[in-house]
Amino acid sequence: MNLKPVEDIAEAVLYEGYMLYPYRPSSIKNRQRFNFGVLSPPAWCAHEAGSDSSWFQAECLLRTTPEAQITVKVGFLQLVQRNICRYSRSGFVEHVEALTIDERNYQPWQEAEERTFLCECLKPTAETSPRKMTFSFPAGSSSEELHDKEGKLAGAIVRIWQSLAGSLDLQVAPCPADAIKLTTRVANRSEFNLAGHNEPVREAALLSSLVSAHLILGVEGGEFVSLLEPPSDLAEIAKSCENIGVWPVLAGDDATTVLASPIILYDFPQIASESAGNLFDATEIDEILSLRILTLTDAEKAEIRQGDERARALLERTESIPPEQFQKLHGVLRGVNVLEEEPK
Repeated sequence: MNLKPVEDIAEAVLYEGYMLYPYRPSSIKNRQRFNFGVLSPPAWCAHEAGSDSSWFQAECLLRTTPEAQITVKVGFLQLVQRNICRYSRSGFVEHVEALTIDERNYQPWQEAEERTFLCECLKPTAETSPRKMTFSFPAGSSSEELHDKEGKLAGAIVRIWQSLAGSLDLQVAPCPADAIKLTTRVANRSEFNLAGHNEPVREAALLSSLVSAHLILGVEGGEFVSLLEPPSDLAEIAKSCENIGVWPVLAGDDATTVLASPIILYDFPQIASESAGNLFDATEIDEILSLRILTLTDAEKAEIRQGDERARALLERTESIPPEQFQKLHGVLRGVNVLEEEPK
């Protein structure tokens, strides 16, 4: 089963809000990051009387054959705390807010690692429903030594990530018209101790969250039904589908794959062929953002290059866009439909 076309769309959704223009870690909107589709740890949701949730639910319809098999892929980002350390004269490591080595500046940051949980060859029959699976990722850390141009040890980048745990619940219910309703619930089951953190607690809770959580469903020996434009025999049943936190749409090349994401999309979403790459901005407008990136000062560009690898790659890609590519970004006309003149 080819999930690649859907994964390309999912990646664009995954990094919405990862880093926003002007792509500098020092800018307020990047220090106070916002992400779509955050599944917080249950302890935080119980403490905070807000809209934060530890789970989402996707319900969709599909027509299957007895030989049908379903693939389920859960995807999300795990935030990784990047700390900057300096070696003092006594040899001890000190955490610092910034460290400059040979004119390169290193700053603390929350990076992101992609995490996935894949289940294949699932039989979508009522006899195998319900079905519950769990997944987990252990806590860990890594250290990257920083040397000056003379080779002297000057500091280190220390990355720390928390343990994550989650669950995937599947349930199948038969429907008329030879269809079934597939209910998929993804939940964060990670431990989080509120008492073990100083303010602000929410920033600590994000390190135990499933960020930009989404779901990809694929079927062999069947087809999914559009919830936006369902066939007449399934229209009423489609209205009864309860989607919480995500919205499933047909994606990829045909009706055999569905993407359920925290951002509402239309069926068969596509990335414009003129786009040179992800700009991390919701409803991003490539031409405007690319031109604004080029107007950044040398000091601002230097901070981008020194702050985050994904932002650095974005900057270098934008600076290398040739003039003819900018012309394509300016506008393109597709799918012209000629309307017949109404009779007078």
